[in-house]
Amino acid sequence: MSLIRKPTFGITLGLLLLTALFAPTARADRRTNNRKHIRHVLLISIDGMHSLDFANCSHGISSVNGGAPYCPNLAKLSNHGVSYLQAYTSRPSDSFPGLTALITGGTPRSTGTYYDVSYDRALSPPPQDTPAGISAGPCPGVIGTPVAFDESIDIDNTRIDGGGGINPNFLPRDPKHGCAPVYPHNFLRVNTIFEVVKTAGGYTAWSDKHRAYDFVNGPSGTGVDDVFNPEVASNPAPLNQPGYDLPACHTLPDPNPSGDWTSSFQDIQCYDGLKVQAILNEIDGKTHDGSHRAPVPAIFGMNFQAVSVGEKLVEQSIGVTGGYKDSSGTPSDALLSEIQFADESVGKMADELRKQDLLDSTLIIVTAKHGQSPIDPNRILRIPADNSALQPPSSVLGSMVAWAMEDDVALIWLNNQSQLATAVGTLEANESVIGGGEIFFGPSLKLFFNDPAIDSRPPDIVVAPDVGVTYTGGTKKISEHGGFANDDRNVMLLVANPNLSASTNTNPVETRQVAPTILKALGLDPDALQAVRQEQTTVLPGLPF
Repeated sequence: MSLIRKPTFGITLGLLLLTALFAPTARADRRTNNRKHIRHVLLISIDGMHSLDFANCSHGISSVNGGAPYCPNLAKLSNHGVSYLQAYTSRPSDSFPGLTALITGGTPRSTGTYYDVSYDRALSPPPQDTPAGISAGPCPGVIGTPVAFDESIDIDNTRIDGGGGINPNFLPRDPKHGCAPVYPHNFLRVNTIFEVVKTAGGYTAWSDKHRAYDFVNGPSGTGVDDVFNPEVASNPAPLNQPGYDLPACHTLPDPNPSGDWTSSFQDIQCYDGLKVQAILNEIDGKTHDGSHRAPVPAIFGMNFQAVSVGEKLVEQSIGVTGGYKDSSGTPSDALLSEIQFADESVGKMADELRKQDLLDSTLIIVTAKHGQSPIDPNRILRIPADNSALQPPSSVLGSMVAWAMEDDVALIWLNNQSQLATAVGTLEANESVIGGGEIFFGPSLKLFFNDPAIDSRPPDIVVAPDVGVTYTGGTKKISEHGGFANDDRNVMLLVANPNLSASTNTNPVETRQVAPTILKALGLDPDALQAVRQEQTTVLPGLPF
């Protein structure tokens, strides 16, 4: 199906009379006409942005900004959009499965993506030791390996261009396919909205935080025409080089951060500003860097890191702590600044769409790959940083663990799956040491993941600790994401267009429903997405398409 629709200009007098005669029917069909008017979809992920954050900032709270809304641009968008109060992101609530849900319509059951660093029992190790601590090994001599799809696979992750791309020597290898390196897009098991839109003749673009976000291309490897993934884990430097030029940040506001871009409340706004400028260039009919003419994408977008940083960073060098002041979600001054920055940036995008006469034909979707936990600052318990007597689950299990990924959730892959009962029993006997919560394994795990005895990728055990528990060895963060708690998963979701009326939906929905909704809005078949067919993912309710 083509994305190009040809208008019909000839209207006979008879048709005019019929229109007058059946005016009520014409009004009833207005919702369908609205759908036909959508030519572009702008998808924005404000990582970490809770539904509560949006409710607070769009309506205002008495102790912030004199009670006035402190995200006026998002509030303005909601005047012509549907707000979903009970939208839930992926489980686990990590960026990797969070984004794959948004662009495929699937959970890890179909996508095969559980975390940015995970494990696969069917792959072999990379040929070279990696910065993520993954040891090299022979292929096919060793079967089963940790899999890292984060900054650690960059050629040089200290540089904002990742050193020019992905180092294949840091990638896992597939013994069933001649030990070929497995790139992120090869790892994804289902196709993406970008592939579907491109097949239909549409131009596509996306901007994100790591070179590993190559996976947006989908299994074809070619789904996105214009990919821009500046490395967020690189060393902050003035943005005055070709392809990474942002005049406002030729001099960094925080010239001496203690780490990467996420180590500074101010510098992260410069980093995100690069991607905002990319969107503005694309709206203006250019490539992301503004160097060449290009079609305005049918589907495009970006993620913001600023709010996520504002929620969890303790910038010790300047004595500033982010996060919230209380359990009602009152933002700290640092977080307030990040929310306002994201809001102003979305406002710039809307203004540019209006300037180019594209706002009416663009569906704007604002959501988040993940939330952040805890909102209540009194609940934070960093294990073992806040209590050396406490230990993360992997430490308790010791040599039974092949690999573990631990943020505010623990995903555990065992060396020997026959030890499952022993491992679970050990964890249950040490629940007070690992932060309480719930332990999922066996039948309870298979309620939301594939059977790890059959599928090579799901963890054998998931520990979802008490709200506020994070498994961290330091005190630079006051929250994390990845877990199953409400603070991790309940994110903002707003679908807006000038032709929509303001409404609020209070029924539970999932962010994976965004993918089929995008295709339906563009006049394409949601069932063109493999994950949508496999998981019977539905379009978001309450929309005119």
